Amino acid sequence: MAHLLSIGITHMGSALTEIILMLLIGSCLLFRLKHIWEAVMLAGNLAGAWLLNITLKSLIQRPRPNLQHLIEVDGYSYPSGHAMVAAAFYGMIGYLVWFNLRTKGKPSWYEIVFTVLLILAIGTSRVYLGVHYPSDVIAGFAAGGVWLVACIKGLNILQYYKRN
Repeated sequence: MAHLLSIGITHMGSALTEIILMLLIGSCLLFRLKHIWEAVMLAGNLAGAWLLNITLKSLIQRPRPNLQHLIEVDGYSYPSGHAMVAAAFYGMIGYLVWFNLRTKGKPSWYEIVFTVLLILAIGTSRVYLGVHYPSDVIAGFAAGGVWLVACIKGLNILQYYKRN
């Protein structure tokens, strides 16, 4: 049962799932809410996180753990792309939801908790499935977190200049 749950959670960090979510959420931000810069930053966040991960993996070239993998994977191990992109992408979604709820005076603390738990679950699932060392996941969280902060700061700058 834990095996199936881990596979389901790890799929939340797959490129296909993230692209579909980016298209759905980005479309909602752009067409329904008219939050153009938030939609642009969400797309840039996802693309940039994947580009950063590909670059780091090609530079470091660490092989995957020599364990039985519970899922099929290829490519290098360090850093974990699932952990990195989850930290950046789901972190950005969480930030956007938190910020928009907060500006409307609605409770928003639970969004932070949910986002952190989802990101941690995705990273943990990669270790459980035997496709990453814990250090791969920690490095992915760190790099994704740095990219997330850069994207949030970039969005804040864009919004500041849009208002002025």
